[in-house]
Parts: sequence; structure tokens; C-alpha cells
Amino acid sequence: MHLDLQPTPPPGAFRKLALGTWRASGDPSAYAAVEVRMERALAFLEAHKGRTGQRLTVTHLVAKVAADALRRHPDANVLLRWNRPFLRKDVGVCVLVVQPGDTGRADLTTATVHRADALSLASFAEAMASRIDAVRARRDAVIERGKRRSYRIPGFLMGLALRLLSFVWFTLNVDLRWVGMPWDPFGSVAVTSLGSLGLERGYVALVPYTRVPLLLAPGAVRTEPVLDAGTLAVGKVMTLTCTWDARVIGVEDVAAVLRHIGAALEDPEGAWGPADMTRGGAAGEPGVG
Repeated sequence: MHLDLQPTPPPGAFRKLALGTWRASGDPSAYAAVEVRMERALAFLEAHKGRTGQRLTVTHLVAKVAADALRRHPDANVLLRWNRPFLRKDVGVCVLVVQPGDTGRADLTTATVHRADALSLASFAEAMASRIDAVRARRDAVIERGKRRSYRIPGFLMGLALRLLSFVWFTLNVDLRWVGMPWDPFGSVAVTSLGSLGLERGYVALVPYTRVPLLLAPGAVRTEPVLDAGTLAVGKVMTLTCTWDARVIGVEDVAAVLRHIGAALEDPEGAWGPADMTRGGAAGEPGVG
């Protein structure tokens, strides 16, 4: 068995119509965005680094709270197989990583941390940093082997190869580690930092063969006028955009996930405790509803 899954309850009328209407997972893309005040999050990152020496980024915060949100809202932690949504029991977070190329051209690859909801913020950041370092340094043998294999596939056959791989991985739910393929390489939710590219807003395309139905893209933190208790002030604001597969995740579940993420970013101490206490224990989110 590849993944630990269980069937969802029978779909409602709208979900059943959606499953019958859209076939290719590029068709049912839906989009949303929230504006998040970032003053407290930025101060939290600075305080954490000053007290612990560990560097955290906005991407770390978004990725970690996304995992916590999927634990709180499990109906958004789903995988489509046999044209039916299945609930995932593991919460895996995938971050898109820029990998320097041998020819000087950068490439994109992935770093995934599983059971991210069960980790403290500091432990999650350490696990993600380890995965990113390994991927960027090309020390991940499985990923590098997969890339070498992909180079040998003719371009006109690549789509077929990816669909076949996706079918075996997810529809048949077969663990392919015995032939050198990774286990659940993309997880439940993907996060890509548009802010690191200097972009304030963007909507990321679903990638059909990964079967990831939820993509989050934090933009660059910008300075703009805000209202504080009715008074005009200078504030720090970030746009967080979301793309999701409308066949398997309802807009109400996406809204709940985005509200959860926004609340944590605007009150990080309430989500993870004081900046110097984030190293201890398992995941906790006492102040986030």
C-alpha cells in the first residue's frame, strides 16, 4: 500500500455534479486571495532568530500553518482517485525549491516534509531546511535518479509517462520505492514563494500528475497605508493566493483554511507561543481558531 487513505462520505449533489463535469485536473482550477497584515509575523521572525539563532522565513510560517490548518480542517486534505475524493491520514507539505543548474540555468524541484502537522514550528523548519539543502546540493538520490530517467523520455511521450506514473502512484495506490521512485513525493499541499521572486501576487497552476489539490503562493511583503483603530498608518501587507481543485475541495473548506492561515500570520504568538519557545514540544496552536 502506497498511501494511508480512507473514502470520504458520499458526496453532496454539487460535488457529484462537479466530479462528473470536470475530467482533467487542469479544468476545475478555482482561485482565491487574502490580504494579511504582516507586522507581527515579521517581528516574530526577527525575535525567533535573535533568541534561537534559527532562521525562519515567511514561507516556513505559511507552510507550517497550512499543515496545521489541514489537520484542523481534514476535508481539505484529500486525494482524487477513481474520480472520487479520499481523505489523507498524513499531512505532507511540499515547497517548490530553486535548484542551481550545472549550465548556470536554474531549475525547479520539490522538498516535502510529511507529518508536518505533528511537528513544532522549529522542528518543521529544521526538517524543511534539511530537505531543501539536500535537494539544492543534489544529494537526494531518488530525485536525481528520477530526473536522469526523465531526460531519457522523448518529449512527445512525457505527458503519457507522467499520466501513467500518476495512475500507478495514486489511482492504484502502489508504493514504487522498490523501483527507486519516491514515496508520496508531493504531499497534501504545495507552497511556492512568489515573494522570493519579487512578485506581489500570482496564481499558480495545478499540476495534474501530482494530484495536489491545494496550492498556496505567498507574495512579497509590501509597505502600504493601513487603518489602525481608525487611524491611517504605514503597514506591512502580504497577499496570499490560493489555487484549488474545485472537484474535491469545497470553497467553504478553502475559506476556513485561508482564515486559519491568516489568523496565525497576524498573531504568531497565539499560534506558536513566544518566539523563544518555538523549539519545544509537538505542534501547538492555542490561539488560532
